[in-house]
Amino acid sequence: MGDTGPGRIEDYALLSDLRTAALVGRDGSIDWLCMPRFDSPSCFSRLLGTEDDGHWRIAPTGEALSVRRSYRDGSLVLETEFETVDGVVRLIDTMPPEQDDWDADTRVVRVLEGVSGQVEMSLRWVLRFAYADSVPWVRRGERDGQECIVALAGPSAVALYGDRLPYRVPGQRAHEAVFTVSAGERLSWVMEFAYSPDEPPAPVDAMAEVARSEAFWLGWSSRIDYDGPHAEAVRRSLITLKGLSYAPTGGIVAAPTTSLPETFGGERNWDYRYCWLRDATFTLLALDNFGCTSEALAWRKWLLRAVAGDPADLQIMYGIGGERHLVEWEVDWLPGYRGAKPVRVGNAAYRQLQLDVYGEVMDALHLARERGLGETPDSWAMQRGMMRHLEKVWERPDKGLWEVRGPDRHFTHSRVMLWVAFDRAVRAVEEYGLPGPVDRWRELRDTVHAEVLAKGWNASLGAFTQYYGGTELDAATLLIPAVGFLPGDDHRVVGTLDAIARVLKRGDLVDRYETWHGESEVDGLAGVEGSFLACSFWYVDALALAGRREEALAMYDRLVDLCNDVGLLAEEYDAGTGRMCGNFPQAFSHLALVNSAAVLFGGHTRDERHRSGAA
Repeated sequence: MGDTGPGRIEDYALLSDLRTAALVGRDGSIDWLCMPRFDSPSCFSRLLGTEDDGHWRIAPTGEALSVRRSYRDGSLVLETEFETVDGVVRLIDTMPPEQDDWDADTRVVRVLEGVSGQVEMSLRWVLRFAYADSVPWVRRGERDGQECIVALAGPSAVALYGDRLPYRVPGQRAHEAVFTVSAGERLSWVMEFAYSPDEPPAPVDAMAEVARSEAFWLGWSSRIDYDGPHAEAVRRSLITLKGLSYAPTGGIVAAPTTSLPETFGGERNWDYRYCWLRDATFTLLALDNFGCTSEALAWRKWLLRAVAGDPADLQIMYGIGGERHLVEWEVDWLPGYRGAKPVRVGNAAYRQLQLDVYGEVMDALHLARERGLGETPDSWAMQRGMMRHLEKVWERPDKGLWEVRGPDRHFTHSRVMLWVAFDRAVRAVEEYGLPGPVDRWRELRDTVHAEVLAKGWNASLGAFTQYYGGTELDAATLLIPAVGFLPGDDHRVVGTLDAIARVLKRGDLVDRYETWHGESEVDGLAGVEGSFLACSFWYVDALALAGRREEALAMYDRLVDLCNDVGLLAEEYDAGTGRMCGNFPQAFSHLALVNSAAVLFGGHTRDERHRSGAA
């Protein structure tokens, strides 16, 4: 098999052990894996380069007539069937999770079963540590009577056990094995991260690990309380969100990948292996709505731990363990996904001022109170500290929701979320009896509300604009009714909805803002980008809240159909090519899908009593 580079983004499936994740393609190749954490350097990096940058493929040597994939019901155990002229084989892939063991081993388990006939197979194993910059020293060894391959480079080491261990390919830094699998035959392999390179980890029973993984996921997904329309898509989205969670802390990464391009061949490539505060409310709603209360609690604990400290130092995002420093640098030796450079590690946006996150945090913690998750004296003291700081900085311009790298502005969405912050603080006092300067907060809430209506609304356009004094539109303004700033049927909300349909909507896909001129003055970057899938679901929600339910239902049906064959969504979708783009799978897209199901088919959204806003 020749090197064709990485597959299409939508051709990948997710494996996760709740500490890290792998992406496996339809060609049977694991092309992305970071060990032992989501944000660790990758050891398989073909996704951002070529086969020489690391991958692990198990596939027929000849052409496959068809490839069929599915997860076992309610799990992240993936089955891929290859049909060839000589027979059919089934590849089973999983990463057994550990919910409570913080020091659990990270391992990938692969099992190959002959279904019919006899099929010649190839196993190709190319390991490259440190984002493909480090070629390991590879030796054959033994542990507990089983032969293994140990790969070591500096602090990184893995061990590979299996029924057909590959051998070094002459003249190449790759290991390969070719063998035939007959009907009824089963072969297996386990690759495990080695914390102590001096002694490989003990071998495990691969089939027992598959059974353990399936049992875990079935036990977890059986708690999902939803049987409405598109139940499979909603359940798969919740399972995906669980798969993107880091069990030791409860944090949920935005995506398990870095630098999958928002523009094919372009520079809009970002590292999303971190936790964003603005996801907080959506995450709590998605999880708690459908029976995943313990995950909602874990996320709230992570949130409180991450934002603890001086409120003046509040960041928009943190590492999965609450780390603050996410310094951005470029991996200049990797060519990028199909040539899209640069490849970035870290995310410089962590240093940006984005005032909307104060509203996101206050909204999430107010939601937690409404859901009975409880308040503690320390957590309310932290919120009061945030509000004291916000009183000092609320008039400043910022970078906005989309983390633009252009000039600071008074973004309308940021101003709306400032209103949310003051509103939730007022309600904490009025509804829950918590102490605080409610008169001052009420005054600021009303001031910000009037300001947005005066400066964010453009009567000539009949819509809220992206920033004060501008004429561009922004899909983030679709959230105005969802947060309770104005009712969904207010003429200004409906006008904004219709203006976005004219300017930002392409079929069922909604762009974040205008980038099709080739360079955006707002974000300071060249090139266009795909349509943001979360914005498309926000449009559905806005339709429903405006009373246009039939339109919302029809659009939701079509958006759900954009999921790939195993139910996953990327960050964006390129309408021109019919391709997914951006990091994958994207938590924000799946959060939006789940929350739209709550809006349309039942489930708690933000407190209905406070959707009326002010006139």
